[in-house]
Amino acid sequence: MGETHFARRRRLAALVAAGDADALLVTRLVNVRYLTGLDSSRAALLIPADGPAVLATDGRYAGTAAEVCPELPLVVDRKVATALVARAAAGGHGRLGFEAHDLTVEQHTALLADTEAELMPLGHLVEDLRRVKDEEEIALLREACAITDRAFEAVLPEIRAGVTERAVAVALERAMVDFGAEGTAFETIVASGPNGAVPHHHPGGREFQAGDLVTMDFGALYGGYHADMTRTVAIGEPAGWQRDVYDLVHRAQRAAVDAAVPGADVKDVDAAARDIITAAGHGDAFTHGLGHGVGLEIHEAPLMGYDQTGKLVDRVPITAEPGVYLTGRGGVRIEDTFVVRADGPELLTTTTKDLLVL
Repeated sequence: MGETHFARRRRLAALVAAGDADALLVTRLVNVRYLTGLDSSRAALLIPADGPAVLATDGRYAGTAAEVCPELPLVVDRKVATALVARAAAGGHGRLGFEAHDLTVEQHTALLADTEAELMPLGHLVEDLRRVKDEEEIALLREACAITDRAFEAVLPEIRAGVTERAVAVALERAMVDFGAEGTAFETIVASGPNGAVPHHHPGGREFQAGDLVTMDFGALYGGYHADMTRTVAIGEPAGWQRDVYDLVHRAQRAAVDAAVPGADVKDVDAAARDIITAAGHGDAFTHGLGHGVGLEIHEAPLMGYDQTGKLVDRVPITAEPGVYLTGRGGVRIEDTFVVRADGPELLTTTTKDLLVL
């Protein structure tokens, strides 16, 4: 992906120039990875408005950096940001942009002490670039989601009365790794019975019982990209209220996916689901935003919620995950990862959303 990373850096350099800076210091590790391909725990990148980028990392990753991005000049130093600030000053970059959402006040103060350059915050430039995915990224997301689907199918026979939440969470995580995942995209959620009323319940020792709804929220990590899927199943024949709530959330989720087209306001996509749930009398039980972007991070722009701003564009992967949570009784959440496309949404998680009775 060398050419891809080079193209990303060129687009960023144009944004740096438009921001009236001489260069940008990139310190967020996930942004460094996006721009170079280097996955490390210590790295930074200098992006001049005009000229070649410079990468800094410590000795542990020097060999990897030389292999992954040999086209980039490399500075080997433990103080990666300080080293690149010095490089910028030596190159005559008097106005140096930085990622204010990443640097701590202490780090910023230390950099100021080491340079006479003007340090200026330049916003979320890299995150804005990352919002729209290229087809290589979407292919990695597609495989992460396929692994997630396969893991769910493999674990379904283990979901029965007497099995604990923790056991199913471990089984899902093991299956994702067995099917090729690098690991899990986030901490797996398995919430049964009344625990289903807690959106981010931590799976524990509760055993599934006949009459439970069980919500499972999980995803595979593949090639650095994160899948996210939620399914709710029934243990034994569900009660009438359980089917009603499930059907309601299913309708709301489908409406949100259909509304997620290029040009749509994220508030309107959230409203497509929320209005259905509110009209059914459960508006207060839908306690979170509709969804979020996915990519190199499990939660990234755009955020989909009633209090968010912005419009969707082509090739933006997002989730839609409406839910209804009834304290003391249980809950239902249904979630897919999909790509906004001009010709209609491309679902990346394809497991059925019909209510499975196990």
